[in-house]
Amino acid sequence: MTGSAQAATAFWVVEPGRGELRTAPLAPPGPDEVLVRTLASGISRGTESLVFRGRVPPALHAQMRCPFQDGDFPGPVKYGYAAVGIVERGPPALEGRRVFCLHPHQDRFVVPAAAVLPVPDAVPTGRAVLAANAETAVNLLWDALPAVGARIAVVGAGVVGCLAAWLAARIPGTDVVLVDTDPGRAAVAAALGVGFAGPEDAGGGRDLVIHASGDPAGLATSLGLAGFEATVVEASWYGDRLVPAPLGQWFHPGRLRLVSSQVGEVAPSMRARRSHADRLALALDLLACERLDALVTGESPFADLPAAMARLAGTPAGALCHLVRY
Repeated sequence: MTGSAQAATAFWVVEPGRGELRTAPLAPPGPDEVLVRTLASGISRGTESLVFRGRVPPALHAQMRCPFQDGDFPGPVKYGYAAVGIVERGPPALEGRRVFCLHPHQDRFVVPAAAVLPVPDAVPTGRAVLAANAETAVNLLWDALPAVGARIAVVGAGVVGCLAAWLAARIPGTDVVLVDTDPGRAAVAAALGVGFAGPEDAGGGRDLVIHASGDPAGLATSLGLAGFEATVVEASWYGDRLVPAPLGQWFHPGRLRLVSSQVGEVAPSMRARRSHADRLALALDLLACERLDALVTGESPFADLPAAMARLAGTPAGALCHLVRY
């Protein structure tokens, strides 16, 4: 069922492993609000799979809430943060414009006007859903601060890892390799203009290693790729899993630096001068590159989202960003 100006349909995780579409009344927008009709949303498969499976640790329930979330973990909960739509009602400067919002999967929604950002004309709707992941990748680079000419490895060719590798490769003189256990990711790396290697073929001595695989084995690989006094930036989120960190062998004699990166806060290097909105606006501008279409690897209609989310939570090989059309 699709929503109207008086009702909206949203995707809910009813309980771990099961989702459904629910319709509820939608209040009209106030003077400083916008009514958005959704065109597309993106499934951030790593985090949303953990939410769908009920794997958000109780200690992190408050920190893992997304903007405009309804309900609580493990469910029922309305979750998601990559919606692109048209402003049907709102301030004149926004009416009729495509906007991005960190909002759960829902066919219409009302939010404060300050919560949406216009999508640049050069960015098509299907690519604009990558904005939240691109914002994470921007923050990663702000945490990592790669130098001109740096030798960089990005371990984990998911959407965030691919975006981080693509951004790093745009810095003059860098040598960037995307490392993943799936050889099928080589085609994605080529489309992005970066190198590719399996963990056993990536070589060592890297100046910077970014870990974004979400797998503890990837952290071990990352530490092994780091050169003397190099930095390893840990961007993976493991949910409720305990992660063994291999801090023997090369870690201490190599004087390695292990840094965490998380998108909830603007990286310290830019925090005094950039807001969350500034960072998201930059991410949207960066999505004008056609190479990034390689990161959208599937789509389905909104009506099929409960079944699609169940499939994606099973981690099918080759899936990156999944597009939901409304």
